[in-house]
Amino acid sequence: MNDILIRHLKDLADRSYSHGIFTFSNFLREEEQAELMEAGLGYAGIMLYGGTETSDRCVCRFGNPEVMGYDEPFPIVCLKLEPLVMKFGEELSHRDYLGALMNLGIERELIGDILIDGKCAYIFCMDHIADYIAEKLGTVRHTSVKVSLLDEAPEAIQPRLESLIITAPSERLDAVVARLYNMSRNQSQALFTEKKVFVNGRQCEKSSIVCKAGDKVSVRGYGKFIYDSPAGLTGKGRWRISMKKYI
Repeated sequence: MNDILIRHLKDLADRSYSHGIFTFSNFLREEEQAELMEAGLGYAGIMLYGGTETSDRCVCRFGNPEVMGYDEPFPIVCLKLEPLVMKFGEELSHRDYLGALMNLGIERELIGDILIDGKCAYIFCMDHIADYIAEKLGTVRHTSVKVSLLDEAPEAIQPRLESLIITAPSERLDAVVARLYNMSRNQSQALFTEKKVFVNGRQCEKSSIVCKAGDKVSVRGYGKFIYDSPAGLTGKGRWRISMKKYI
């Protein structure tokens, strides 16, 4: 556990709780979000958001709107990056965009998800650095770009979730992965051995674990899903499991 991060988050939670104000973290990775939820800071009120409902990197807001009697938006801005001349623009990667931002001296925790749509990219960042990026970022790799501020990312590029119910012989994660991705149990277990399975951003080598509601599971090479809960047993004694699959 990152003790320095947890102490910082506790300071934010205590300040929110004591003074009746909203406080915000920077962007947290999935494993940091998991540590946050295990740190016992729920007394301050916790909400995670990263610019879309399916964001991997999220900002934590401490504060309960029902108690405070008002709401406060997250300090997140969406930037659109596009080539100055579209026909000369390159097909750039996540690494290209992130590298260009890091070259400006920006800390990684100030940048959220980077969504790519052809030759354009949509980057979520903390609002206090948005103008700096818009002013200073002129080139990504060999492509000259222009930067504009948006109220939100276009719906067309936001990841979508499909709700579904699968049946599996047990609630073990290897059984769920095997059923969801239509593979044998041995193939599923091999993914854990090969270190390709992640739960809430943390590598998971224990195939026998049972996920908790809300856990995000990523299987490299196959996709991601959010585990909801068991939905009961079938007549043949198999588990009906509710989940949301990224599509």
